[in-house]
Amino acid sequence: MLRAVIDTNVWVSALLNPKGYPALVLDAFRHGRFEPILSSPLIDELIDVLSRPRVVKKYEISTDEAAAYAALIIERSKVVSLPGILQLCRDPRDDAVLETALVGRADCLVSRDDDVKRDEELIKEMDRQGVSVLSVARFLVRLKEATA
Repeated sequence: MLRAVIDTNVWVSALLNPKGYPALVLDAFRHGRFEPILSSPLIDELIDVLSRPRVVKKYEISTDEAAAYAALIIERSKVVSLPGILQLCRDPRDDAVLETALVGRADCLVSRDDDVKRDEELIKEMDRQGVSVLSVARFLVRLKEATA
């Protein structure tokens, strides 16, 4: 089974827009089509973003709904501990998602963040470590190929 780190921006987009590509990732997750990998920093970020007043107000997300969503993701994911030593990305806040993929021995890292998915050197280094950095659309194609 494909092991994947799904960046927080994808999880949040999946909840906020049930018709976009990220929602298809959420559907695949709900059907157990891949093994998600998380870490404490990614869990904290997910909870933080879903509880931001601007997000709650604009998308009318209740605290209970956000908590249930985060709990579902956490419950069905493999959670790894990070040493917190990786310094690979231009934006150091993104190093946790990269380190989660490496420590969790993910097959791929799925992100909508240009600092992650458009940095050629970063992509090459992650690839050398056995992790493909993919856009949401490319991940969906890979999932389809893996389950065909």
